[in-house]
Order: sequence, then structure tokens, then C-alpha cells
Amino acid sequence: MKKYLFLTVIVLACCSAGCAGTQKKELLFNGKDLSNWNFVVDGNSVPASEVYSVRDGAILIQGEPFGYMYTKKKYGDCTLELEWRWVGEATNSGIFLLIADPSNPFPNGIECQLHAGDAGDFVLLGGSNLLEYKQPDGEERPKFPVIRKRNASNEKPAGEWNRAKILVKDGQITVHINDQLQNVATNPVKEGYIGLQSEGKQIEFRNVTVTRE
Repeated sequence: MKKYLFLTVIVLACCSAGCAGTQKKELLFNGKDLSNWNFVVDGNSVPASEVYSVRDGAILIQGEPFGYMYTKKKYGDCTLELEWRWVGEATNSGIFLLIADPSNPFPNGIECQLHAGDAGDFVLLGGSNLLEYKQPDGEERPKFPVIRKRNASNEKPAGEWNRAKILVKDGQITVHINDQLQNVATNPVKEGYIGLQSEGKQIEFRNVTVTRE
């Protein structure tokens, strides 16, 4: 009897641990509204509602004017997962990570590029830095330095959903696009906001979640 009781306790403990792990996952988008987000529009030229909205359970970003939406909370060590697709033409957008300063129209932070054909590149925004970025001797630093992805593009055609999985651990950012490793680099900043960019034409996002480490 004691043996069975011991086994029962172990099983319950494992189940509780599993449930606790599940509870760490946070919905950044609830499928209904954008209440978890703040908004930036280039020059405040139009109301944010004209750029960022919800349609059929997905975030719809118009792409013009430039700008981005960003979380109301900062995140450190975590796994960010989301899906995106182009509504029509595959153009340009990005996922912003470890935003230190949400300035207008570009923050200080790291962009995981979603530009068609370049998904997985890192772009250094607003004077941010990655330890792996090497400035060529004698050359002026570009406005938006880039660390290229490691593998050939594996994005899906416009209209089909793509998946990004991004692990942030002690400032190191590891990006998988459609389950393929594309980039790894390290930011001196260990915590910041998460953002989704408006740049180009219409793009949709869904299933946006964060799992804290």
C-alpha cells in the first residue's frame, strides 16, 4: 500500500510540475483586442487604430505609416512564439526584441527581420548593439547594421502562415524560422519590450505567446 501511495505522490508531483510549466505561457494577443499593447506611428500622423487592428482573430498591421506596436511589459529570459503571413504582396516587417527605449519611429532594440527573403536577419535599431557585430575598421557605422541569417530563406509564399520561435536567454537571441535555426547573437541589454513592426504593406500576426524561462 505504501508503495502505491508513494507512486501516486510522484505522479501528482509530476502533473503539478507540468501544469506549472503550462501556466508560464502568456498570451500577448488574446485574439480579440490589442489591450496588451502600446502603439507608435511615425510622426503621430494618423490614429494608431488606422494602422493596428484585429481581423478574424489575427492582428492586422497596415504597413503604412511606419511604426510599431509594443508590449506594455518588459520581458527578459523567455521564448517568444508567433505566426505571421502577408495579406497580399510579401514586403517588409519585423519583430522587435529587448526594446530599451520605445522611440518614434524606431526604438533602441534588436529587430528580427521579416522582410521577404531575409526573415531571420538581425537589424540593430536606434544605436543598439550585438556582441557579434564587427564594425569594419575605418568605416562609418551604418544607420541600421545587419547580421545576416545563417541559412537560405525558408519562408512560405504570401498568404501562408510562417512560424517564428525566438529564445532570449541572458541577452542571447536565438531565432528559428519555420523550425530552422537562422540566427544567434547576444545583446548587452537583458530585458526589454517586444514589438511588431509596421513597414511596407499589410501583414497579419496570430498565436503570439511568451513563455518565461
